[in-house]
Amino acid sequence: MTAMEKHERLEGVEEPAGASTEEDTPAALWTMLCDLVLDNERRREVAEALGMSFGRVRALRRIAARAMPMGELAATLGIDAPYTTIVVDDLQRQGLVERRPHPTDRRAKVVVATRRGRVAAQRANEILGTPPAGLAGLDQADVRELARIVRSVTEVQRRLVPADERRAGGSVAGSRPRA
Repeated sequence: MTAMEKHERLEGVEEPAGASTEEDTPAALWTMLCDLVLDNERRREVAEALGMSFGRVRALRRIAARAMPMGELAATLGIDAPYTTIVVDDLQRQGLVERRPHPTDRRAKVVVATRRGRVAAQRANEILGTPPAGLAGLDQADVRELARIVRSVTEVQRRLVPADERRAGGSVAGSRPRA
């Protein structure tokens, strides 16, 4: 039973104030957060809306946010160079990106989103940026408390993980949800 299923089973059951549960561990909370953030229905929704796999959507969103060389794109996505070429070729065939010469390295190409690619990435961002019903349904006091906690976790993460490792997608736990 996943942490989210346990939570759903307990939904509506009042706990005494200050009560502790088996879900009060960082590992259990991480599992619940991953279940929430990595919601496959949301991924399916964005993939269907854009007519491509979620992996292609991820690549397009990164390129639309900032043009980058192929090697950097591969590192950012955590995929190897040959597969990056396949992904970019596919996005280019759809008219979503184009390759341009690197300004300082004649051997390299920079991948840039086209206007159509930026529009598609924006649509993906809108879908992925819509909070799940459970979050949208929280009262304002809970939203403020959750925001305070997330800021605290983010600050601890910044102190513990070197900046260059964060840029490469690393984390203390060794994994990070990628959207």
